[in-house]
Amino acid sequence: MSRADRVACEDVVMFVNAAITSTGQREFRSAAEAQRLSLAFLHEYVLGNYRDLYAATLALDVNHLNAAMVVTNLLRTAGETGAAQRAVEGRLIAARLRSLPPQRVYGVFRELRRLRINNRRTRAIVRDWVAARPDPAFDAVKYRRSLSVAARHAHLRLPGEVGTALFDWRRPKRYQTPILEAWRRAHYEQRALYELPYTVAEGLAARHGIDRARFLSGIAPKLTDGERLRLRASGVRHHVEALAVDLATAPLTRLAIYVLSLPRPERIRRRDELTDALRAGARRAARWQAGTWGRVVAVLDDSYSAAGSGVKRRRPLAVALAAHHLLEALAADYTGLWLHHRGDPLLVHPIGPTGLGTRLVDALERRPDRLVVVSDGWDNDPPGQAAEVLRVWRTRLDPRRATSVVHLNPVYDADTFDVRRIAAGVATVGVRDAEDVAALVELARFATGEAGFDELRRHLADRVDRFLDAERAAS
Repeated sequence: MSRADRVACEDVVMFVNAAITSTGQREFRSAAEAQRLSLAFLHEYVLGNYRDLYAATLALDVNHLNAAMVVTNLLRTAGETGAAQRAVEGRLIAARLRSLPPQRVYGVFRELRRLRINNRRTRAIVRDWVAARPDPAFDAVKYRRSLSVAARHAHLRLPGEVGTALFDWRRPKRYQTPILEAWRRAHYEQRALYELPYTVAEGLAARHGIDRARFLSGIAPKLTDGERLRLRASGVRHHVEALAVDLATAPLTRLAIYVLSLPRPERIRRRDELTDALRAGARRAARWQAGTWGRVVAVLDDSYSAAGSGVKRRRPLAVALAAHHLLEALAADYTGLWLHHRGDPLLVHPIGPTGLGTRLVDALERRPDRLVVVSDGWDNDPPGQAAEVLRVWRTRLDPRRATSVVHLNPVYDADTFDVRRIAAGVATVGVRDAEDVAALVELARFATGEAGFDELRRHLADRVDRFLDAERAAS
């Protein structure tokens, strides 16, 4: 592989790592502003140098923030590319918008308005997305301000009473659409609150001065699974039993975050229930690959920095806990080694320095088929020991590479525009949700030069084709 191709390969993988891990929020070692500036620069760099591959990342498991940034940047600079590339980008943008949460898509539309991007192509994308929404009246209530911005910006014709509810809601004495009528009545009648989505009802409940416990009890039947998880702690404080969480359907990483939010005595009391739920979530995520990874040993970071930040509380530790259970499901024979914790992984908590080197020695003594490290990469007890252990292992003890080593890093390092690596030559990829581990391990081979730039292009083209096929089938 030529030097230019190697640099291009590293650049694209670096961007994918950032787009998977960084949410522009404060991390343990970097402020939110540093995260946002670093991420914005990286987007501009890759967009300017590898536009087709930049667009192709919409087919990967990048997080919602970065998918929204890619869509906005492609529309902002559409005049800088040819018609054929614009057509591909248009299909990718439409497909990715359909897969994003509505609030993220409306955020893109607000940003397009702020940037004054209002060409025919942009208006068509906004029009088609809004037209495909299953319940415009629901959006007119839950995303009222955002839908009105999109309607004005793209000159949309809204169906039925939706336009009236957005721009002249006080005029009708009654709406025929049930949710619009409930929303109108909720301004004057407390009982109508409980017919509305939680996020809308919460603001109106505060306006009416409704007691929090009473409100949570009444709105409980309208909550989504995600809202139940987020409100569980509040429900416990206010003694609202109706906020019971259905652990059987929760995504694995979100479930791990919920488990770690519980006090340790409650985790002990509910040990069987929580462990069974995590293992069931791991089996769902593993799907057909369950039991196919051979002998796997994981080194899992539970050092103090795994506590994350105030806005991403315990997120790195939750990713490690979820990855522990997923790797257990993927492996035929599995061993999980935490840096500090011994015993039941359910009781893990962030403490102490990040001493990866000693635990890597323990892991490699087992001579696994795969060694997976889940850590933010700040090896500091002593600094650099992990890199030296892996160097000696590769050069002296395992020159034929019988053991594959992959480092999964859940934290974006704003200073290096990438996730921090524990050693040169070790495949390092960013991870946000443990459910994506299997796909990320496939991408890891491009991070070390084991696969060339042409192969990376083919890999991304294949992911684009599969992504668009899946979207066509779903629609």
